[in-house]
Amino acid sequence: MLYAVGDIHGEIELLEELLAELPHAEGDRFVFVGDYVDRGPDARAVVERLVAFSSERECVFLLGNHESMFLDFLGWEKPEYFAGDAFLMNGGDRTLASYGYFDLDDLSRHKFRLPAEHETFFRNLVLSHREGDYLFVHAGLGRALLNDADLEHALRKAHPEDLLWDRSGLDLPHRLGVTIVYGHTPSADFEVRWNEPFSIGIDTGAVYGGRLTAIRLPDETLFQV
Repeated sequence: MLYAVGDIHGEIELLEELLAELPHAEGDRFVFVGDYVDRGPDARAVVERLVAFSSERECVFLLGNHESMFLDFLGWEKPEYFAGDAFLMNGGDRTLASYGYFDLDDLSRHKFRLPAEHETFFRNLVLSHREGDYLFVHAGLGRALLNDADLEHALRKAHPEDLLWDRSGLDLPHRLGVTIVYGHTPSADFEVRWNEPFSIGIDTGAVYGGRLTAIRLPDETLFQV
């Protein structure tokens, strides 16, 4: 079976509870849709747990807009790393605190180093993942690509800004031939955003007092804590 997990945002206790509740077994696979850091209490512990979990199960970790801001803030260079100037105002101070940044004598961000395993984790984050009848992205593809019937072409044309930040195509039909599973945008009531067969939104506002959600595929069973 395949499990997809929504935005965690430093909520280590919810992550531990969810992983303990899931009836996963050897051979099952996981996709995490990004936003592991910021706003919540312990981003470092979340990354530590995900690194450890990836040695137990096959995992794909998507880049979220919050990781993009974090890595740009640290001076990492890649087209998908940007908006670092907005990092602190979007809860980045809690991520830095979890890594002990504010306890350092030299607060130069470009000299700050993540633990080696964490650096590897962040460098290996991907913008999208296709598996079977599902496409996993953090936010969306961009409204202009929803009429493209060629998924591979659409993914080649998709901009990192849309994959990480887009909200314009939420709940719209498309011709891509897959169900898009995404995070990034919780609904007002913190429920799963069902728009089948086109999309399923699994950010259910864990860091805002909502729940942390996993969906098992292809039977689309929800697990929430």
